[in-house]
Amino acid sequence: MAHVTLLASVSVRNVFMTTIPPPDFRERIQTSFAKQGAMRLIGAELTRVAHGTVEIECAFDEKLTQQHGILHAGVISAALDSACGYAAYTVIDPDVSILTIEFKVNLMSPGRGERFLFRGDVTKPGSTIIVADGRAYAISDGPAKLIASMTGTMMVVRGREEIAG
Repeated sequence: MAHVTLLASVSVRNVFMTTIPPPDFRERIQTSFAKQGAMRLIGAELTRVAHGTVEIECAFDEKLTQQHGILHAGVISAALDSACGYAAYTVIDPDVSILTIEFKVNLMSPGRGERFLFRGDVTKPGSTIIVADGRAYAISDGPAKLIASMTGTMMVVRGREEIAG
């Protein structure tokens, strides 16, 4: 899958984030992402994992549309939630995990495109609560088009083996 590079001006990443990621965070995220049935169902791929930022991409598929032939809001929300959750995962210790406890999605433009990019950026790291912002882009000929934004709150989960990874 070809990675799409967007202008840095669209990123909301907190440049003051100082947490140093564990050395194996990319491998842990790739392993965890591979276990996500929902992302497999929509044909999503993890295309970028960096400290505080994760990108997920998927191709347009008619099976993922709503009645007007555009990408369903539920698909957009799920992919943004995963991108933001994994962005939060890049700033936590290896022995803890992340669960989303709240998010809000703004749908800004119809989900029409050949491909879609979902980017999550940590806005506020924390030891218990992490806030991340997400952006969804439709990609076709021409510049990428912002179709949705999300703000999510993630809880750091400790000591619960059933929620590891």
